[in-house]
Parts: sequence; structure tokens; C-alpha cells
Amino acid sequence: MMGTTINWESIRLVVFDVDGTLYNQNTLRLRMLKDLVGHTIASRSFQTIRTLRLYRKIRETIGEQEVDEFDSVLIARTAQEAGAEQAKVQSLVREWMELRPLAHIRACRYPQVAELFAALKNRNKIIGIFSDYPAVEKLRAMDLKADIVVSAFDVGILKPNPRGLTVIMATAGAGPQETILIGDRIDRDGEASLRAGAASLIRSSRPIKGWPCFANYAAPQFAPLLEA
Repeated sequence: MMGTTINWESIRLVVFDVDGTLYNQNTLRLRMLKDLVGHTIASRSFQTIRTLRLYRKIRETIGEQEVDEFDSVLIARTAQEAGAEQAKVQSLVREWMELRPLAHIRACRYPQVAELFAALKNRNKIIGIFSDYPAVEKLRAMDLKADIVVSAFDVGILKPNPRGLTVIMATAGAGPQETILIGDRIDRDGEASLRAGAASLIRSSRPIKGWPCFANYAAPQFAPLLEA
């Protein structure tokens, strides 16, 4: 469904995921891997890499389980499996997953994202952000502005639970039929939008059966906005 058209006139609220949707996550991870390798060599310890890998793995599981107030559970489980103090886990996550990537994220921003944001504002659309990770600093680093920013930490639960999306819709005063969620994972973003009753658009280099997809922000779906 790569050629699916969007009736933008009926859409008031456009909600974006962040990681993998607004920037190339693979490129960023390669840059961060170089930093991590340098840190590992300098510290002569694999503890940081191991802890971050466990954190990501456990986070995926907790998302699937839809654990409420997930953050404390996530930190506790990671600390237990890594054999580390919870404060240490929190510190590593903050440094390596929230702060250090900010130096690289602007260079990884997808082409035409800024132009799309500007086009949406020119058409008086409300721009929302619905991310599983803290997003305010990332948006600032990418030179992007949104009207409403909600992360999983704000609502206490990860995608595919749609709680964050319903909060954004309520804040914007927009119904599901007036809302579209643009993301990169059908099992997280797609499912969340489906459960909230909103439309979705999935960034993918190839078609995904049953899901409306786009390959990049120069795709035909965005032409009515960008050309206007």
C-alpha cells in the first residue's frame, strides 16, 4: 500500500513518532557505536555496552507486556540482570541514550522533514509527537517544533498502548477521524493508532501488506502539503 493517498483536508492533527521516523536510526546507532567502542577501550570494560543492550531488550519485552509505570520496572529489571545499581543504570541510559546522541541527531534527520513540518503549520495543522523515549531535547537538536509532545514517560506506558496518543488527541481537541499517526513500526505505532481509532502512515522502504506506507518524505502522500 505504498501509493495510498491521504485526505489531508480532513486531518487536523498529525502525530509523529521520533526514533526511526524523523531521523535515520541506523545511521545514529552507527555513530553511537563508534563512541561506545572508544569508551569501552578507554575504560577496559564491557559493562556499559552490556547494560545498554539489556535495557533495550527488556524495554521491548515490557512494551509487549504493556506494563504500567514501566520505567521503575525497566530500571529494576535491567539493574538485576546487569548486576548493577539502579542509579548506575539510570545514569548510563541518560548519558548514552538521551544526551550523547544529541550531538549526532541533526545530521541524521531525514530529508524534507523540516519542510513537511513547515507545510503542516502553514496549513494550520496541529503537530503532535508521540514517542517511547524523551523527545523534547531531540526535537530541539533537530531544529523541529511541535505543538504537543508526549512521551511514554509522561503517560507511564509504552506503545503499542495508545494512551499517549489519546492524551494528544484530547489536548488537541481532535477526534480519531481527524488524526493520523506517522511512525516506522506497525507493531508499535501502527497498532497504537489502530487501537485509538486513528489513521496511520508507516515509514518503510518496502510495502507492508495491510498498512499504508511511504518510503521517504518526498513520497506522493506528502505532495499535496509540500506543493501547496
